[in-house]
Formats: sequence, C-alpha cells, structure tokens
Amino acid sequence: MTVDEGARTVAPGRAAQELELRRDEFRLAVQLGLVRTVPVGQGGRRQVERCELDRLTAAPDFPAGLRERVRAVGTGEAAALLEITPERFTRLARTGHVSPVRFSVNRYRAVVWSYLAEEVAEFGLGRPALLTGRLPLDLRERLAAHEDLRPRNWRARRLGVLLRGTDDPWARAAAIASLLDPMQIAEVVDDPYERAHLDRLRPPAPPGMPVRAGAHEIAERLTRADDPDEILWHRMSLALALDEARAERPAPYPGERTPDRPRTPVPAAAGARPVPFNAPAAAVPGIPPVPSVPPSVPVPVAVPRVGAHGAVVRPAGQPGRAAAHPGRPAGQPGRPAGQPGRADRPPGRSVRTRFLDRFRRGKATGEGRPGGGKRSAAWP
Repeated sequence: MTVDEGARTVAPGRAAQELELRRDEFRLAVQLGLVRTVPVGQGGRRQVERCELDRLTAAPDFPAGLRERVRAVGTGEAAALLEITPERFTRLARTGHVSPVRFSVNRYRAVVWSYLAEEVAEFGLGRPALLTGRLPLDLRERLAAHEDLRPRNWRARRLGVLLRGTDDPWARAAAIASLLDPMQIAEVVDDPYERAHLDRLRPPAPPGMPVRAGAHEIAERLTRADDPDEILWHRMSLALALDEARAERPAPYPGERTPDRPRTPVPAAAGARPVPFNAPAAAVPGIPPVPSVPPSVPVPVAVPRVGAHGAVVRPAGQPGRAAAHPGRPAGQPGRPAGQPGRADRPPGRSVRTRFLDRFRRGKATGEGRPGGGKRSAAWP
C-alpha cells in the first residue's frame, strides 16, 4: 500500500469507530451497500475511503439515521413493531413476505433469524391486511405444506451482496457456485482446471458461522440451495457466468504462480481442430514438448565389473561418483538397487501429462496441496 492509499483509506475497525457503529452493524452496512469499500494492496483487503466517511458523517441524521438503517431485530421484536404475535410474524416470514438479513444457531441448535427493522416497518405499512384477521387461503395452504422461504430468501440476498462486491467474471461465477453442492458443480463444470479455479475464488463463509460441529453442519446446509427450482436456477446462472468468464480469459492451470494473470491466446491456424485440455504437451499450442529419447535408439549403459571382496571395478574412462557429482560428499550412499533412475522413465511423457496424472490421482484419493493453496478474492 502506498502512502497516498494509506492517507485516503481507513481500516474497517477505525471506520466503524468514526461512524459510531458496532462491528456487526458496520459489517451489515457494508453488505447492504450503505458504506462503500474499495480493495487496497496486493491481497485485495477492502477499506473505506476518507471521502466516503466524510459523506456519511455529513448527513443531517448522522449517526442515528445510519444506525437505524442497519438495525436488525429478531422475531419477537419484529412482531412487536407490527403489533402482532410472534407466531403470526413467523408465518408471514415463512411465506416470503419478509426476508431475513442474517441468522445464527443457538446452543439448542435452533436457527434464529434476524430482520431489518426498516424493512419490517415498510412491510407493515404496505400490507396492513395481512396483520389482522385470517390469512388468505393460498398462504394457509403453503403453510400446511411446510413451506419455508426464509433460507432461500437469505441466500438470494447474500448472492446479491457477493455479486455487487466484485467485477471479476470468475469471482462472480464462484459466488454462484458457492450456493450449489459439489456434485451439482461437477455436473455443470466438467473441466477440473475450472473447478479448481472456482474453488480458489470461493467467497468466505458468512459472518457468525458457528464453530461447533453440530451447529456448523446446520449452518452449512442453510448456505446451499435445496429446492429443485432454486438448484436449477443457480445451475443455469452458473453456466451463463462461466460463458462470460471464458470469453474474457481461460481458467489457469492448478499450480501456476500467477493464477489471475490472463494468458494470451495463441491464434490457431486456418482449419485447425480444437485441442482438448488433456492433450499431450506436444499437441498444445504454445507449450514446447519435453525432449525425450527415441524408443528405437538404445541407450548405452556401462555395466560395472565386480572384483575381489565385492569391490566394483569401473571401466576405464568412466568417472567415479565423486568426479561425476562434485557437490556430493564422498561416502554418501547413492540410489538403492532396483530403484529406477531418471533415464528409466518412459520416453515421450511430457511434464504436463505427468502433472495431470498426479492431479487426477490426488483428486481420486482426496489429497491436495499442503495448506489448501486457496487465494481469497476481495469480497466485501
């Protein structure tokens, strides 16, 4: 970060203090777009510009107005705002009339939903007929069928926040893929290179995710689409997002040091056929083949002669181990007998083909690179 960036940007903790917001309120304000952030530095950490803080603090209703817009209430407090019972508010939330803004899992492993007080008040002013009397027949039938749209509406809100927070087409595709099961992703994205790239760009877990195993499993299920129509919608959205991302740049190969740097495509010759991703290196444009020994040319190997007391007598003109490897100290044991050397590898195998074999074996056995190797995107 340069001196100019440090002077005009403020860390999130300091920005929350200047805006007189708690950490959770500040995080919610960023998610709702009330406080705009910008990526700073190589890691893409997001901070708040000084001009943005000046704009918010210059508002006539600061700080009460900003604090009211990020005020989150539970079911009981929301029902009190509408002057209805908590049971009736729960039925209205289950049918999708009010969307939750966040959730938590209590010690009894029950999901506790929170709503924006401003949105609850707007719903009461816009639909007063649903606050009194008997609910309409269609709502009663949906409730009898155990319909609950709260998780789906929360996922839709979170996806909108993630998509507004980045302009990178691959990061946007990763945000959509984060709502799908790995099996669903594998059916849509059949290229392992693209799946690995989407996994590296996966957005972080939502704030407040529980750590305990049972509660974490419940929260993890809430972050994945479960309705068939919702799954189909996200699968189609992922396919369209992938087409947009591929048009800008291809997905990098796993293990590249600069995964975000776009590779310049090599123009294909007229009438050339497309090369599959798992083709040998010699058939891929732009990748030079690895030189190998032709199988028809025999490799001369000097067979040592064993003398008295088991000593090896080297042929004349052949250098000893110390002469052939000046950097290795004398007396160091060499390669064990029977272990293949570098010249025993099958000829014609390219570096990329061997790496693809290792990558497939690692995927089959569940092994991965140490430390995960994930690089987080600049999510808000």
